[in-house]
Amino acid sequence: MFTISQRRYLGNKTNLLHFIKNIIQQEIGSFYSFCDIFAGTGVVGEYFNKENNKIISNDLLYHNYIALKAFLDSESFDKKKLLELAKYFNHLKVKEENYFSIHFGDRYFSVENAKKIGFIREKIRELFLENSINRKEKDILITSLIYSIDKIANTVGHYDAYIKKEIPKKELHFQLIELKKNYNNEIYNQDANILVRDIECDILYLDPPYNSRQYSDAYHLLENLALWQKPKLQGVAKKFDRTHIKSEYCKVNATKAFEDLIVNAKTKYILLSYNNMANKGNTRSNARMSDDDIIEILSKRGELKIFETDFKEFNSGKKKREDNKERIFFLKVT
Repeated sequence: MFTISQRRYLGNKTNLLHFIKNIIQQEIGSFYSFCDIFAGTGVVGEYFNKENNKIISNDLLYHNYIALKAFLDSESFDKKKLLELAKYFNHLKVKEENYFSIHFGDRYFSVENAKKIGFIREKIRELFLENSINRKEKDILITSLIYSIDKIANTVGHYDAYIKKEIPKKELHFQLIELKKNYNNEIYNQDANILVRDIECDILYLDPPYNSRQYSDAYHLLENLALWQKPKLQGVAKKFDRTHIKSEYCKVNATKAFEDLIVNAKTKYILLSYNNMANKGNTRSNARMSDDDIIEILSKRGELKIFETDFKEFNSGKKKREDNKERIFFLKVT
């Protein structure tokens, strides 16, 4: 079964989990509630998900939200039923075209795989509407489909564009995600700056977008598949209107949004992940917030320390940048 970290995702923090854990052990020790408010795929929150801890996870994108629900929510599910459905999906032979194959076949996936993906997603919708599966089981199946198609996608790791070459022959294999029962956790699908006003936690972990590259652009296809509202699509990349899910942290007013978040945070400790890209890349890759602004904003709320470690960036191009550092700005709120 897929573990939560087995998805290609920009800014994925899997390789930094021990670094984050060591800072928490050194500076905080024990804690109860941990909020991952820009959760993405949820690997950081899941790493600290223990029986006696409360994990609060949030992401603006719906496909990440249902994945967080699938991995971290406490609602019950029928494992035997899910295994039987996975077996059924893997024996499908789909001939008819559907919304997914018409738009994404022979682009991001082979036509054969795209037909199967669209059929499976429609079947999940039907099963839920007829009450054959509950919401948790629906979230598990959609998330499993997302993880499964990630293994055969004709991309460099995201869906901002597809590789314009002959699609390699890979057959879709539907594989379930890791099935666990969790307790105490809360999952949200909100703007972080709105949610932060309504929650309290011991540790607030922040991993906002670093640059102007919108996650809604990079993962529009997965968002479309998860929502399954079949919107009109535009352009070569077949994207839908994403205005409502654009992040302020990718825009020129990112610093203002960050200050608002910090001012309204009700927490004992803040950990901010922010790499040292600054002006190392092209204009779209450069950091939206300066170190000086980050330090000034955080220092107004308490005692600040900065930790750093080497990291290998996710780079879909050929350009390599040296001396990349991932930093954790650690704040003890006073």
